[in-house]
Parts: sequence; structure tokens; C-alpha cells
Amino acid sequence: MSNKKKLLPVIILGVLLLVAAVIMMNPPQAPQQRNGGGPQMVVETLEIVPRDYAVELASYGIVRPRTRSMLVAQVEGQIVDMSPNMREGGFFERNDELVTIDSRDYAADVRISEATLADARQALSEAEARTNQAREDWSRLGNEGKAPDLVLRIPQLEAAKARVLSAESALQKVRLDLERTRIRAPFAGRVLKKYVDVGQVISRNTQLADIFATDVVEIRLPIRNRDLPFIDLPESYRHSDGIENTGRRVTITSELSGAATWEAELVRTEGAIDETARQLHVIAQIRDPFAPPPGGQTPLKIGQYVTAKLEGKLVPDALVIPNNAIYQGTYVFVVEDGVLWRRDVEILWQNESEGIVSAGLAAGDQLVTTSLGQVTSGIRVTTLDDDGRPGMSNDK
Repeated sequence: MSNKKKLLPVIILGVLLLVAAVIMMNPPQAPQQRNGGGPQMVVETLEIVPRDYAVELASYGIVRPRTRSMLVAQVEGQIVDMSPNMREGGFFERNDELVTIDSRDYAADVRISEATLADARQALSEAEARTNQAREDWSRLGNEGKAPDLVLRIPQLEAAKARVLSAESALQKVRLDLERTRIRAPFAGRVLKKYVDVGQVISRNTQLADIFATDVVEIRLPIRNRDLPFIDLPESYRHSDGIENTGRRVTITSELSGAATWEAELVRTEGAIDETARQLHVIAQIRDPFAPPPGGQTPLKIGQYVTAKLEGKLVPDALVIPNNAIYQGTYVFVVEDGVLWRRDVEILWQNESEGIVSAGLAAGDQLVTTSLGQVTSGIRVTTLDDDGRPGMSNDK
């Protein structure tokens, strides 16, 4: 019995050694997965198709009047009347009487000047009569040759003529002062700010109001340097048929006015680069800007901040891709035969939603539009079909 107990450990050790030898000679093999079988992820793609693309540039600016003037008094006196429209925001038409100054002193000056002119004309008539009489006397006395000017009283005649001209000029001046007591609008416009009121005594060159014309307003729009090749700048020249180049259309919008839009037109380009922004500016004009917009929206205001969409050039056969497919502005992903590949691209032009590719892509490429994280080229993918379901991976 004791011998059996001593042999048992030896037998167990031998069995274990035998099993270990068998395992080492025939190691177990784990089942291998087929590497080329199933796809690793599902992506959505867009086929690159060249098309003619109309570039639309974005800009911004502030509405300002094209014609703005300071209404100034040319005569002194007390303001006795003022138009009801002579208030901030008031509209007026051309030649409307806006301010009336007490005209009694100027009317009296006109009557005095008229009397002075009548006296001067009477003196001229007497001087002409004396000259004619002196010429007759010279001939009647048998004098030969031309009579001297002093004999003919020519200096006195010229002096009388000069006094008439002076009196006429004085009368014209006081009549002009009388006319200027009624200050009229130089154009159809609107009052921006009023500085005087009824009863105030003003002097010459007193500022009465700041006014502007309502026919046209302007917006100064900066153009980014990279956008300059994609727009026809309105320059000051005429075509061969005599029609002035007025530039391209512009659509103006503003958050202040809700959904209201205004159609504008580029009319000129500034002659120098802005020293502060280092950008070129163009000028857009809106005609009849204060007409009520549709839908009861807030009308356009001077000083209002607006955004602009400028009609640019047409790019033929452009490769246009969405911005969400561009990574770090330099590369995209495409699918070739079910495999994901990275492509470096060059962006010719780009706006907020899409860009034009100038190099790196070709017609027919399958651009990945699905947002990808940290992925590498060479992994297998499958694409979504038109119904949004996983399609074939193009696995060969």
C-alpha cells in the first residue's frame, strides 16, 4: 500500500509531461476572420460632376445718402415760419419752402434801391441830352474836326451810365436777399437733423438743418482680395455703343427690416485701396430706397447696417463640393473600389457652404460627405445608396 502511494505522484507527473508534449507538438489554432470580407464603416458619397457655377460674393456696409447737404441761411433775421415737414425724418419736395425769415427790412431795401435806380436813370437822360446839345453847338459854331470829350461832356455821360449800372446791381442784390428770406429745398429729400426753430434770430451762414436726397442711397461694400478675380468691377468707362458700364446686381438685406430685400446695382469702384482694411471698396446704389417694403417691414434707414450678396462671374465646368467634406481646408476623402483614400485638394474659391476645387479631384470621383473622425487611408468602407441604405462596397 505504501509503495502505491509513492508511485502515484510519479504517474501524475508523467501524465502531465505527456500532455504538455502533445500540446506543444499540436498547438491549438484560433479561428481567423476573413480580412477582406465585411466593410469597417458606412459612408455617404457624392459623385463629382462639373457644372457652370455662378459665384455670389458676400459683403456688408452702412446705408448713406448719395446727396447730403447742410441747409444754411444766406441772410440774417428772425425766423417767422417753418414748414411742418421741417422736423427730423420729415419729407419734402424740391422747391418746398422750408424756412421763412422776416422779410420787411429787405422789402424796404428793394424800394430804396428802386428809387435810387430811377434817380440814376434820370441823371443819365440829362447827361445824354447835354452831350447831344454840346455836339450840335460845336457844329453850329463852324468848328472843324472832332470835338474834345470835355466839350461834349463825355466824362459826365460815362459817370451817369456807371451810376445806373451800380443802381441796377444794388437793386438786383437786395431783391436776391429778399428772395433768400424764403429758404427752399434744393432737392426732394428728408430732414436728418434740425438746428433752429420759429422765433430764433439767425445770422448769415447759420446752419438750419442737415438734409439729404431721397432719390438714391449708397452703400460702401468691401471686397475681399481673394474675391476680386470673381467679380467684374464697375469702372468709369463707356462701351463703344455709348452706354455706361453700371456693374452688376446686388441684393441687400437687413436684420432690422426682417425679410425685406432691396435690389441695388454696383455703380463705381473706389480709386484707392482702403488704408485701414487694405481692401478695395465698391459702391452700390439703391434707387427709390424709402418706398414701403412689402409685408409692412421697417423701411430702409440712413446709417442702417446691411448685408449684401453681389453677383459675381460664371465659372464654367466648376468642381463644387460642400464645405463639410473639406478637412482643415486642405484635404478630402474619396472612395475607390470600396476603399477610403485621402486626397489633398486646392480650393479656388469658397463661401460659407461650398467651395470650388481647382486641383486634387476629377469628374466622377466619389467624394465622402459623411463627417469622419480620426481615420486613415486604406480602410474598407461601404456606401449608402440613393435610398439611404448600405449598398455594395465595390469589393472585388
